[in-house]
Amino acid sequence: MYKLFLVEDDENIAAAVCRRAENWGLETRAVQDFRNVMGEFAAYQPQIVLLDVLLPCFDGYHWCTEIRRVSKVPIIFLSSVSDNMNIVMAMNLGADDFIAKPFDSGVLMAKVQALLRRSYDYAGTAPLLEHRGAFLDTGDNSLRCGDETVSLTRNEYRILLCLMENKGKVVSREKLMQRLWETEQFVDENTLTVNVNRLRRKLESAGLRDFIATRFGVGYIVE
Repeated sequence: MYKLFLVEDDENIAAAVCRRAENWGLETRAVQDFRNVMGEFAAYQPQIVLLDVLLPCFDGYHWCTEIRRVSKVPIIFLSSVSDNMNIVMAMNLGADDFIAKPFDSGVLMAKVQALLRRSYDYAGTAPLLEHRGAFLDTGDNSLRCGDETVSLTRNEYRILLCLMENKGKVVSREKLMQRLWETEQFVDENTLTVNVNRLRRKLESAGLRDFIATRFGVGYIVE
């Protein structure tokens, strides 16, 4: 089941769109915290996003830009400010379509379904893991923080992936070593330490200080 993420501050419109989308077989979620759109986006992992332009805190163009930094998910704007300038701006920022309010919900759902088919019939979706504004893309093994993309080695990526998959939980050194080398054979623990320290330096250079914490005698944690 495809998941639709709606960023709309009009509760009546949001409720109506979600009901109609669910009738068309989509799972839906409307944003709750307009200051944390990206956090909710990453947690929900939607296959399509519907965005209003005029929103509390930051406008839809801001959130479109932020989503495009980390994801190629289809984006449709829904807005009453539908003059040519706003439509062109939306498309230039990476939107896939722009639908003017008021709109026919049947037409909206037809466009959503068409965009989903074009985007996913021949391509799967890769999870996006988020923590403290950093996004780990498991599709291309990249880490993005703001405007910066952090280059990761294979081992650094595997360490960070394991920690972010278990966010809030301590991951033992033994589990990390098994994940690194995909084996139960003994490996030198110093090698793990070197990789973790190098990863920490890269994270700090991107402004992510203390991103990975040590639990002495146990392992590491992202929290």
